[in-house]
Formats: sequence, structure tokens, C-alpha cells
Amino acid sequence: MQPWFTDGKLGIFLHWGIYSVDGVAESWSFFNGQVPYDTYMAQLDGFEAQKWDPDAWADLFVEAGAAYAVLTAKHHDGVALWDTQAADLSVVKRTPAARDLITPYVDALRRRGLKVGLYYSHLDWSHPDYATVRPDGQDPDDRGNPYSMPAVGEESPERWDAFLAFHRAQVRELLGLFQPDLLWFDGEWERSPEQWRMAELAALIKELSPHTVVNGRLTGHGDYATPEQGVPVEPPKGPWELCLTVNDSWGYQPQDDHHKSPRQLVRVFAETVGGGGNLLLAVGPKADGTIPPEQAERLEALGEWIAGHRPAVRDTVRGLPHGHFYGPSTLSADRRTLYLFLFDRPNEYVVLRGVRNTVRSARVLGSGTDVRHERVGGLGEVPGWEYLYVDDDQLDPLCTVVALELDGELDLYREHTRD
Repeated sequence: MQPWFTDGKLGIFLHWGIYSVDGVAESWSFFNGQVPYDTYMAQLDGFEAQKWDPDAWADLFVEAGAAYAVLTAKHHDGVALWDTQAADLSVVKRTPAARDLITPYVDALRRRGLKVGLYYSHLDWSHPDYATVRPDGQDPDDRGNPYSMPAVGEESPERWDAFLAFHRAQVRELLGLFQPDLLWFDGEWERSPEQWRMAELAALIKELSPHTVVNGRLTGHGDYATPEQGVPVEPPKGPWELCLTVNDSWGYQPQDDHHKSPRQLVRVFAETVGGGGNLLLAVGPKADGTIPPEQAERLEALGEWIAGHRPAVRDTVRGLPHGHFYGPSTLSADRRTLYLFLFDRPNEYVVLRGVRNTVRSARVLGSGTDVRHERVGGLGEVPGWEYLYVDDDQLDPLCTVVALELDGELDLYREHTRD
């Protein structure tokens, strides 16, 4: 795994495409019958990106405290945001935008020192050769969705091979033209790993771009896990990334005003990094290329909090296992400083247990004020409790972080007492 990813902590996810013209759900709106396919594709005529400023995007991402961003190079609708030579369905050939949108995005991010991620959908509900085989083990009585599978008796393995050739051609283009730091795949669920020939695809990526990180939607061949829309109660053991929408929609949907508050976003971020993961926070740009103000404001608020609590975020690893502290925590890379995240006002004190180390000092990040603390109880090798008295005037309105300087590397007591 590339070190930049494990210490990335925050990425910005951008679902941008023709679906932003009418503000409908990306791809799923026609797949699920909410709008006719022809009506959906008519949005090609309204996609102009006339106010798009990729440098403004990059500046916002830096202000948010992000280390990388991921843009939908092609969603399930098959519309490419670059000048693909593998098909005619692209914003370059079919929309008034009439230009490659990936190159300016890539260049703007790299000018700001951000890592470049590109989202690519395996499946393509617009490609004529996609719905030509049925998933392995599919019930023959299941008619399925015509965008994703053929009727029984109309399968064509030859046309599926043609689709895979198209798929590989586009992946080669993305790797060759843009050298992405991250390829974020999606849409693997409609076929088996064998039908996708995932092992072959993983080998191709490693051959053409060995530095590129690949997410877990390569069914067993990716570099990290990708939980979605909820922090796992038990974090994955290896590298992972939570993708989460800032409201309830991936792309721009103007009627969706269910935006998460800055406090909610900080909480999810803290829970994620405390479990050793990254947060990939999704915003939906408008068809003109601007990010809605209410979404930009939330990125700015998150970035302001991160900037004031940077030691607890950067160069840290996952924190305490469940039970030692009732909240998220992170640990400095040298394992000598423990950071506790407090979401709520303590009822007199906060308790840390099962830590053998002596706490040399406790202070609130941001303000730098000292926190009174004492060790209570304990017997022999059982360390007892560390009581931390955090006063009301020391609390951060979004999330308070207490930094504990230990007398050595973190040493946990995980044993039972007498049976």
C-alpha cells in the first residue's frame, strides 16, 4: 500500500456528469425506471460546464484538509468525461462542454500537491455489448433488468468478449493518459469475478501503473476495503475507506437539502480515522461545474476543525480497541501520544482504562490548556482508571480532542483478572 493513502485521512468524492443537468440520480434514475432512458440521455444537450474552475476545486479541497480527490471519469451510464477513443459516448463528442474534463482536473490537483483519483464503472448500461451474458448462477426464471442482462436464450459470449475489450481499452486510456494515483472501481456486482476476469485486470494495472492504488471493488484483487454510507462498528483489519455523501445524494440533486451538519461530519471523520480508515466525502457539482455553496461550506468547516487538530489526524494510526475509552482515538506514529475525541460534555470526568502507561501530561488540542487527571484504583498488574477532568470552557463546539503524553509506547492491559 502506498504511504500517501494510509496517511491520507480525507478525500473528496465528486459525482459529476450529465445527470447534474436535471438533478436526477446518476444512472440509477433510468435503470430503476424513474425517468425514461431517452429523457436521461437528453441531458447530454444541456451539459456545458461553463463555470467550471478546476483550480477553485483544488483550492477548496486543500482548505478542507483533503489529501486526494476522486472524480467519476465514467459512471454506470457510460458517459466518459475524457476524450475516449474506445467509444463515442463522451462529454467531448456529445455535449456542449465539448472538451476533456479529466486533464484539467488532474493538472489542478497536482499543482496543489493532491493525489489524483479516478472513478470508473465496470458495468456500462449504455454499451450495446454489456447486457449480453447473465451472472454466473443466475436463476433462469429471473428476467432481470434489460440494461444489465439479456433474456434467457439471448446470451452472447462473443459480444461479452467485445465488451471486455472495450472495458480494457478504457482502463488503458485512464492509466496511460492520466497516471492516476488511485483507480476507484465500482459496478462489479452484476457479474462474477471470473466473468470480469478480475485477476487479469489486476495484473494489467500492476503492469502499466504499479504505483496506482486500487480500491476493493476488484473482488479480491484490490488494495483496501470500501464500506459505504456508514462507519463500520468493527473496522476492517487492513486499509479501508468510508465513502459518505454530504447530504443523501451522490450527485447534484437540488431538492435534497438533508445536508449533514459540520458537527456530524466531524464525528464521522473522527470515528473513521480512529478506526484506521480514510473518509471519502462526496459532493455533487452542478452542471455548470460549481460546487453548491451549502456543500462547500461544510468542506470548509471540516477543514477548519482539522487544521486546529492536525496532530490528532496527520501521522497517526488507529487508536484504542473498544472498551478502553468510550469514543474514537488515534495514536501518534511513535505510539507515545494518545488522542481522545470527545463528542459530548463529560459528566464530571472522562475515563480511560486498561492503559499501563503513566500519563505525563494531558492537554486540549487547539487551546493548549491543561487537563487535570488522576489515576484511580488498580491492583498489581491491573492499571486501574485514568480520570480526566475536562471543564466546560475547554470544550470545542464540534469535537474536543485531548492529547495524552505517555511515558513510553502505548502499553495496554487486555487480560482478565481472577477467574
